[in-house]
Amino acid sequence: MTAPQETVRRLGYEDFAACLALAQDRGWPAEYRAWDLLFAFGEVYGIDDPGGGLAAVIALVRYGDRLANLGGLLVAHRHGRRGLGGLLMRYATERAGTASVWLTATEYGRQMYEGLGFRATGTCTRYAGHLRPGDQPGRWSREAEPSDLPEIIALDAEVFGARRTEVVACLFSVAEQIRLVGGPAGIRGFAGVWRGVDGPVVGPVIAEDSDTAAALLSGLAPAIEGPVRIDLYGHRPKLRAWLEEHGLRDAGGTTVMVYGDDPPGDRARLFAPVTRAIG
Repeated sequence: MTAPQETVRRLGYEDFAACLALAQDRGWPAEYRAWDLLFAFGEVYGIDDPGGGLAAVIALVRYGDRLANLGGLLVAHRHGRRGLGGLLMRYATERAGTASVWLTATEYGRQMYEGLGFRATGTCTRYAGHLRPGDQPGRWSREAEPSDLPEIIALDAEVFGARRTEVVACLFSVAEQIRLVGGPAGIRGFAGVWRGVDGPVVGPVIAEDSDTAAALLSGLAPAIEGPVRIDLYGHRPKLRAWLEEHGLRDAGGTTVMVYGDDPPGDRARLFAPVTRAIG
């Protein structure tokens, strides 16, 4: 087997199928919509496999000069333990050029990230199952309308510390439903559900507290068919208990890690991302 040349190049949409194939090689689902978002809003880098396809890939999503997300790091089984993952991580971190870079790490990858200067700052736990609505679903939330978009974008920017206009606007075209909770001072939270390759995905969930997050999820539940998944940031004991009472179970966790400054914004109100790679 010929070893890949350690030349990193930026990938284009013509490499989309190769990214999906690499994900399947590592036992990940071919999340075409998630990868479509990465190509649309981020920069995807890879190393070619001399035998065809890709040997390794990573995605960088940058939000201004303060914040970037890294995700989608994959190395083909046949090229494992050759340092390609570390090479791509260093390349993407340097390319980010932001004060803060963050990612979520599996236990397998955490040691490598720590060696590159990342530090653990929290947890991200995947919950999965059939979500049951709470009492009087939808009473405390309503379906978002296009006229709500400016206020939703502004709230998202407060929480992330960076304006993500294109990402949030895209939710209105890909989400099956977006709900919000209002208040005298404006929107107190919003959440969306979109269709992944293996079923519905809830995200993002941005809310002022766990009760607001639960109201949003309860409002979304009646429109969700089949098992759903959500990546819950932080410990969140109250919302974890609510999720478990309403049909979801802990399906495994990752570690939130940061390089450089602490992420900007108010992360206490970030309950779930769009995806782990996008934030």
